[in-house]
Amino acid sequence: MSDLEEFHKSFIADIQGDADALGTYAQEAFFERIGDILTEAGEVEQADYAHYRGIGKRGVQLQVTGSGGDPDESDGVLALILCDFQITPELRTTRGADLKAQFGKLLDFLRHAISEKFRNAIEEVSLGAGLADMIATRWEKIVKIKLIYVTNSDNRARVDAMPAGEIDSKALTYNVWDLKRLRGFVEQGKARADMTIRFSEQFGCGVPVLKASGTDATLESYIAVIPGRQLADIYDVWGARLLESNVRSFLQGKGGVNRGIRKTILEEPHMFLSYNNGLAATAEEVEVEQTDQGLILKSAANLQIVNGGQTTASLHAASRLPNANMDDIFVQMKLSIVPSVLSENVVPRISEYANSQNKVNAADFFANHPFHIRIEELSRKLLAPSGEQGYRETKWFYERARGQYADARSKMTVTERSKWDAEFPRSQFFTKTDLAKFENTWGGQPHIVSQGAQKNFGAFARSIEKVWGRSGDRIDDAWFRQLIAKAIIYRKLEKLVSGAQWYEGGYRANIVTYAIAKVAADVKERDKAIDLARIWRAQDLPAGLEEALLIAAAEAQNTITTPPAGVRNLSEWAKKQACWEQFRKHKLAYPEDLEDLLVDPEEVRDAVQDERNDRKLSEDVADQVRVLELGAVFWAEAQAWGRKRRLLSPTEFSILGICAKIPAKLPTERQTTMAISVLDRLEREGFRSSAAAE
Repeated sequence: MSDLEEFHKSFIADIQGDADALGTYAQEAFFERIGDILTEAGEVEQADYAHYRGIGKRGVQLQVTGSGGDPDESDGVLALILCDFQITPELRTTRGADLKAQFGKLLDFLRHAISEKFRNAIEEVSLGAGLADMIATRWEKIVKIKLIYVTNSDNRARVDAMPAGEIDSKALTYNVWDLKRLRGFVEQGKARADMTIRFSEQFGCGVPVLKASGTDATLESYIAVIPGRQLADIYDVWGARLLESNVRSFLQGKGGVNRGIRKTILEEPHMFLSYNNGLAATAEEVEVEQTDQGLILKSAANLQIVNGGQTTASLHAASRLPNANMDDIFVQMKLSIVPSVLSENVVPRISEYANSQNKVNAADFFANHPFHIRIEELSRKLLAPSGEQGYRETKWFYERARGQYADARSKMTVTERSKWDAEFPRSQFFTKTDLAKFENTWGGQPHIVSQGAQKNFGAFARSIEKVWGRSGDRIDDAWFRQLIAKAIIYRKLEKLVSGAQWYEGGYRANIVTYAIAKVAADVKERDKAIDLARIWRAQDLPAGLEEALLIAAAEAQNTITTPPAGVRNLSEWAKKQACWEQFRKHKLAYPEDLEDLLVDPEEVRDAVQDERNDRKLSEDVADQVRVLELGAVFWAEAQAWGRKRRLLSPTEFSILGICAKIPAKLPTERQTTMAISVLDRLEREGFRSSAAAE
């Protein structure tokens, strides 16, 4: 069995597992999974489920599964998504003729959507009606249309960002995500195996470059100056997929054209190179050619802009302005060549350092930020109780970087994999975007959560320092247990809503986040808190809380599906703060036994603080023992090593000096803590003691 065939079977099993967990159909579970993938990969900014299937004029088949959201919020780009998920024992193959038929269904739906007669004929509350209405409303502002076909078959035709002509003077492109591409992203976070920027062939000319690395350099580097129009044209084809994923998350929450960049483009285009900091980018490999005019960059594979995303997006937006003089604009670019085997660790680090001067520190949302590392460590360490339904303790797996879960399983034998699955059940797997969804829902921002995984993550990222605090002490065992309790509530309600008699289908993600936020807000108004510790211990919800959540969920559905007059796109209505404010003010009658499930917030804080104090005492004792056991020779060596490399502040140097005089001098409790902290940093920088080795 080939690797792809094995992935085919495991992927189907995962989707079926998701469907069972959500209490929904496999097709909808597939869309939810690929929606996360498409947004994280930058193919779309969000993924809204809007299934429609019917017969149009002259008997043509119309079909669509969802969209990339409101074109007004994605630079005038309309994305329509069609999913093809089939449960088959053998891996299917898709060829060019199959793709033509599938894209035809999307195209025909698009053409019908702008027909008032068609829109009037669709049931008003259907998902398809909302999507068709949005298309018609935004039609004049739409400048580009992306048709995206996602299938769990093996596609043999090459179609990615392929131009497909125009419709009503709007550029049309075809995009295919088949099983090979899905596998690459799920297992390694790579969705761009075929994303090669061919400067010479596709975008007018090659880019003049200077080599900026020596023969002994770890990474090959170049300095380039790229025409602004060429950069805008490249972004027009590839869009946000050009931007490194963390930068993309950050920018999605900002939107719009930077006013300073716009002013320079319109008033002083010849000064753009002087005023702008330029781009920092990476690529997996490049093709360069030595010519009479110097070195020319002909193509770059998997080009990623890690700094300068707003410059690129703003140039693209400004290029559409009637009085923009793009011919005088040039942009400096530093390009580092990072092989695929190094990309997972090196690209985020380049991105972090390149963005370190931003007003909102870019490191706040990177996978290697201490916050995410701490959550990962806690998820590998803390055992969750077996609960009433389980038979053994398990763990919740936090995937800090895309592909960690699949990569860990792929290296195991069948027996090891069976043990792993028992320890880390697939149903207890969650990602950074899941975490942001749980926290922002609980924080009373369901309208932000409804804007999609990446935008919501960007919003959470900008608050991460408040969560992390000065030292990260708050992110401990107690915080993690509360996080998992929130995850249990979220996932249980997803399933409860799917099985509720009143559920009309669609908008489940919006209903769930609104309902939880409402119950949490109402409980807070009573000066009470939901007993998250109880949920953690049971790994399930008490019946009274389930009933309360379903009451809120039914009312949330009513609020979302009955918007103010003139609003037909219900997904967009759920993204508005006005929707949340309207729902938040509703008075709901909860079951009487809900009160028995609530606790005093002050008691919760006291219990958490007592636990933290006990843990701090244990850690302090452990630090003191370790400092004494390492001995004077070890600390003297660490002090000399750190001073030689200028890694120590005067205070740190002095404290290591005290440790180097043990037992004649003994460090205080505070000095002991600082000595261990300094040692951890030195060891990350490469310090290894010969004394310890002996």
